[in-house]
Amino acid sequence: MESLTEVKRKMKILCLHGFRTNGSFLKWRIGKWDPFIFDSFDLDFPDGLFPAGGKSDIEGIFPPPYFEWFQFDKDFTEYTNLEECITYLCDYIMANGPFDGFLGFSQGANLSALLLGYQAQGKVLKDHPPIKFFISISGTKFRDPRICDVAYKDPIKVRSIHLIGDKDWLKLPSEELVSAFHDPLILRHPQGHVIPRLDEEATQKLRDWMEKIVHEHNSEGVKMMEIKAVTGSGLNLVEGEALRTACKLDQNEGSQKEIEKGGVDAIELDAIA
Repeated sequence: MESLTEVKRKMKILCLHGFRTNGSFLKWRIGKWDPFIFDSFDLDFPDGLFPAGGKSDIEGIFPPPYFEWFQFDKDFTEYTNLEECITYLCDYIMANGPFDGFLGFSQGANLSALLLGYQAQGKVLKDHPPIKFFISISGTKFRDPRICDVAYKDPIKVRSIHLIGDKDWLKLPSEELVSAFHDPLILRHPQGHVIPRLDEEATQKLRDWMEKIVHEHNSEGVKMMEIKAVTGSGLNLVEGEALRTACKLDQNEGSQKEIEKGGVDAIELDAIA
C-alpha cells in the first residue's frame, strides 16, 4: 500500500543554465530567491553538454568550468550541435525523471521551451509524462523556420511564467516567446539580462503560482489513491479523505512560514542568450 509520503512526493524541476555558465551558478542565483518558492520541489541543475568555446561573462564572479548547450551564428538563425543537445537532454530526462516542470535562464530557457513544444507535437519525450509547468527567465524562441513550424505550431498548453527585464537586450524576443504559450503569466523586473532580484510583489506572485501547482499535484495524488481504493488496491476512501485533509493542513502551515529575505544584489550580466 502506498504511503502518504509516496503520494506527496516532491515535484521535480529540471533547471537549465545560460550560455557559458554552469548548473552551480544557476543554483546559486536561484538560491537568492525566497526559499519557500521551491520548498516543495526537488531541483536538478545539470551542466551543459559542451565546454565553453570562448570567454564567459561570469569569469571572476563564479568559478569554472563553464558550459554551453549548443552553438549559433551571429544572427542566431543557424545552430550547431543542437540535435545532439536535444538527444542528450531527452536521455537525461528519461534517466533522471520524471520531471514535473522546467526552469531555464537564457539559452537554457530557449531549450526548455523548445522541448515543451516538441513534446506537445509528439516529436520528443513520448514516453515521459507531459511537463506541467515552465519558468522562463529571459527565454526566447529559436529563429530557424524549420524549428518554429514544429515547436511553436500551436499554443503550448503548459502553465508558464516569464521573467522579463525592462533593460534586457532580449526583452522583445522574450515577449515573443510568451506568445507561444497558452495563458502565460509575465513577471517584469527593472534589471537587464540576468537572473533577477525579486521584490516583494514578484516574490508573492511567484509563490502563489507555485503553491497552486503544488496544491493541484497533491489533489491529483489523492484522487489516484481514491481510484485505487475503488478498484480494490491502495488506500480506502476514508484514508483518502484523511490524506486530502493532511494535504490542506500542510498547505496552510506552509503559507504561514516566515521567510528570511536575502540581501545579496543580483549580478547584472549581459550574457548572450
